[in-house]
Amino acid sequence: MGGMSFRCFRFAFALLAAMALTSAASPSAAQSSSSSSGSSSSRPRKTVTLPATFDTGSVTNGIYRNRALRLACKIPEGWVLRTEEMNSAQNPDADSKNDSTDPSKSSDAQESGVGAKVLLAAFSRPPEAKGQEVNSSILIAVEPMAAYPGLKDAEQYFGPLSEVATAQRFTQDAAPYEIAIGAQTLVRADFHKDVGTRVMRQATLAMLSHGYAVSITFLAGTEDQLQELIDGLEFETSAKRSQSPE
Repeated sequence: MGGMSFRCFRFAFALLAAMALTSAASPSAAQSSSSSSGSSSSRPRKTVTLPATFDTGSVTNGIYRNRALRLACKIPEGWVLRTEEMNSAQNPDADSKNDSTDPSKSSDAQESGVGAKVLLAAFSRPPEAKGQEVNSSILIAVEPMAAYPGLKDAEQYFGPLSEVATAQRFTQDAAPYEIAIGAQTLVRADFHKDVGTRVMRQATLAMLSHGYAVSITFLAGTEDQLQELIDGLEFETSAKRSQSPE
C-alpha cells in the first residue's frame, strides 16, 4: 500500500466508536479510547480537496440519498443527525482556511484532513445522552482516491483499519470479503468489542466510485440490529436512477 495513510477513514471510525461508547461505557473509558486513537501513527498523505460540485447528498423523509454514488440509506425513526458536527471536528479550521489575512490559519487548514468529508453521521440517540445500550450509529464518509497514490481497490482501504480497530480494542471477526448490494459490489469487514456486559458490533463496507473512496460504517448492539441497518442500504441501478424524479 506504499505509505497510504487513510486519515479520513481512521478519523471517522475512531470518532464514531468513541461517540457510540460515550453512553455505553464510563467517561474514563471513552476518554481512554479517544486517546488511543489519537496516538496512532500518521503517515504523510497527499492533500486533495473535494470539488465544490461534489454531491454530498441529503436526507428526506428519513432516507439519505446521494445521486452521484447512487446510494440510499434508511435512517431509523427517531435517530439524530450529527453530520455537521463530525465535519467540524475533523477540520476545525474550515471556516478560516480561505482567510488570506492569516497565513498561519491557511497553512493549518492545508495540513488538516482537507478533502475528507463525512456525508452522513446518524445516531440512535444524541451521543452526549447517557444510556445503558450501545448507541447504534451509521456513518458514511468519502474522500478523493487521488489523496492516496497507489489505491487501486476497495480492499486496500481496509489496510490501516486493523490498527485503528486495535487501538479501539475491537476484534476483527474475519478477513474483508466482497458483498453485493443490488448492482453494487463492496468489500466488507466485521468487528466486535466487549463493553462490560454488552457487545458492540460494527460492519464497514467500502467501495471506490468515480474517483472517490467511500466507507459506510454501521454500529449496533446485536447482530440482528446491525443487519437491520445494513438492510436499509440500497444502490440504484442506472435504469432506476434514470426513472427517478428530479
